[in-house]
Amino acid sequence: MRAMLLRERAEVKVEGLPRRYPELPWREDPLEPVDLPAPEPGGGQVLLRVEACGACYTDLDIVEGRVGCKLPLILGHQIVGRVVEAGPGAEGLVGARVGVAWIAWACGTCKFCGRGLENLCERFRATGCDVDGGYAEYAIAYADFVHPLPEGVEAERLAPLLCAGAVGYRALRLADPPDGGRLGLFGFGSSAHIVIQLARALRPSLEVYVFTRSAEHRRLALELGADWAGHPSEDPPAKLDCAIDFTPVGETVARAMELLDRGGRLVINAIRKQTPVVLDYARHMWEEREVRSVANVSREDVRGLIRLAARSPPRISVQRYRLEEANRALRDLKAARVVGSPVIVPT
Repeated sequence: MRAMLLRERAEVKVEGLPRRYPELPWREDPLEPVDLPAPEPGGGQVLLRVEACGACYTDLDIVEGRVGCKLPLILGHQIVGRVVEAGPGAEGLVGARVGVAWIAWACGTCKFCGRGLENLCERFRATGCDVDGGYAEYAIAYADFVHPLPEGVEAERLAPLLCAGAVGYRALRLADPPDGGRLGLFGFGSSAHIVIQLARALRPSLEVYVFTRSAEHRRLALELGADWAGHPSEDPPAKLDCAIDFTPVGETVARAMELLDRGGRLVINAIRKQTPVVLDYARHMWEEREVRSVANVSREDVRGLIRLAARSPPRISVQRYRLEEANRALRDLKAARVVGSPVIVPT
């Protein structure tokens, strides 16, 4: 099978952006195109023929060493595929169209799994990080951790639901915006452009303010129903009841906290921040303002999002890349050139 393989971590070189990790190789193309034998499913596993796989900023975090991973590695944790083979115990899934998300496996027995928090499982395994992912023609998945997907919908429009949508859905639930309240979205990439539509479906009376440096992203936000869109340095029309920060930088945390009303909550939807988070208690946290983080997703996050999307299908803006263009997808993500969701298609 054809695949794009990460053999060693590297800083992704993008013209115009400064180097930040001099201890790493500096490469435009850290992923190597290879031909590998198709993997064989073991007990309780299935083999998928990949139809599409979303590219995510977390993939960039993995490549550049901000997130630990196995090596060598096939990236990709937003997989849409067809089950073509099954190991013992999973035979009933052959022929099914399914999705694979960031949660590849959880133990089911630790104290967190016992409390319904499998996203915090002590032995959590992540797709495209701890196990190989979907930047390939075929991928292995655990049968208990795949998600039924509808027929008749383009694979590249389903793939972003499996991480960008699902983790955004979890962040939105943690933010818990009130009816008639005001939600701020900091950054407007793959996840946020889905979340704004989920927020509208769940809270029609909600006001949504979008903060992003990109004029193109501000235009898309207004098209998708934002009540206001501006640069992060600009003040919105009113204080925020809650906010979600999707950005990779620390500065937006302090900015969001400044704009929260009393008792407001900020949810950080990022696996790592590349620059420090600096908060002054009196200025940013006084009056019971709260900060929460999102860690991983559970199966129920993914399935809840898929159910909601079936009732209120979001408009998903997609930028399509061939498998061999996966390095370009990473460069475009780093340079914030992607409007919507980048998706890699093997064919």
